[in-house]
Amino acid sequence: MSDLATSLTPIAVALTALTIISLIALRGWRDWIQLKRDELAAGHMPTQDAAVPHAGSRIEIADLKERLRKLEAIAAGVDL
Repeated sequence: MSDLATSLTPIAVALTALTIISLIALRGWRDWIQLKRDELAAGHMPTQDAAVPHAGSRIEIADLKERLRKLEAIAAGVDL
């Protein structure tokens, strides 16, 4: 009987520790999800710097502006 109690004690302690760690992690996950929901509801972007566009998107915007100028010139009857 003593051997059984000796071997079950570390198992019970480990299971209890695992349960506590899991509950703490779950609480943190839920709080993080709620934070993201609140940010979306408030209309805020995530913490990244959204004001600075990426280089690829700036190139695409410049390309679209050039195409628009060409189409406007074609619509106006100007030869390019």
